Amino acid sequence: MLAAGQSFLRTVRGQDRGKRQREKRGRYHFAVTPIGLIKAKGRAVATPKNYSVMKAFAILKAFHDPEEWVASSELSRRAGLPEASGYRLIQTLEEIGALVRGPRGRYRPGLLILSLSHNVTINELLRDASQSLMSELAKRLQLTVHLGVLEQGMVTYVAKVSVPGAFAVHTRVGAQLEAYCSGLGKVLLAALPEQEVDSFVLDGELIALTPHTITTKAGLRAELKKVRAQGYAMDDREHKANMRCIAVPVLDREGRAVAAISGTDDAERMSPLRQIEVRDALYDVAATLRQKLYPVAPLLPARKALAAE
Repeated sequence: MLAAGQSFLRTVRGQDRGKRQREKRGRYHFAVTPIGLIKAKGRAVATPKNYSVMKAFAILKAFHDPEEWVASSELSRRAGLPEASGYRLIQTLEEIGALVRGPRGRYRPGLLILSLSHNVTINELLRDASQSLMSELAKRLQLTVHLGVLEQGMVTYVAKVSVPGAFAVHTRVGAQLEAYCSGLGKVLLAALPEQEVDSFVLDGELIALTPHTITTKAGLRAELKKVRAQGYAMDDREHKANMRCIAVPVLDREGRAVAAISGTDDAERMSPLRQIEVRDALYDVAATLRQKLYPVAPLLPARKALAAE
């Protein structure tokens, strides 16, 4: 028995064995660091990606339409996966309700996807993803910045940021305004299919809010054609006589406008040079927001060819 305070005396062989074990642990031991990286042999490396999750989402994104029924082999092909491993993932997705198997062994998105989508709205996602970007832009250029979406022919404000010294705009999140006389609205109207534009133009009178408001259907059509060609819209004192506003679209992965973002300033202060500065800054914010909302999925690792035996 050892008395208190005593320890085993290690033989040379035991010391060598202990040294080898410590070296082995040093080679293979990993610890999660406070910043979420993995630390190996004293250096931090990125956390490994879970490619199974990425492959599963590749399958879910392979549907062209929520009502489409697709065979497992076609889903695997669209997702860029081998048919066998794709089928195993599809079976798992079916078990948890993310996919439903129907006639002739074909699949479509399941109720799990629908229930998850009810937990968050696109407006909430847009607001949360854009807030810091809008704040930085408003502070840097002394602007009032709005983010809006088109709902039933009206623009709904999703987010707003204003800073001390910026032009005061009496708007609030959740409020709506006419689309035909605002930068946000004209960007979103210009992105609609021609048939929907015709329906909007023919539906109701275009009331003049200032002497500069477009009030004719031909004038609005011409303005929307101009917006499509140049890629941005301007409210040139059309909503308020002392205000100018520039707006650009926020696009989804397929290039469709899901929202628009604008910068507003005093009409006199919004000189041609400042208009270019604001427009380019808005383009940058819209591109960054698009990347946050619709990140480009990294390529899945290529399968390694089996070595010839």
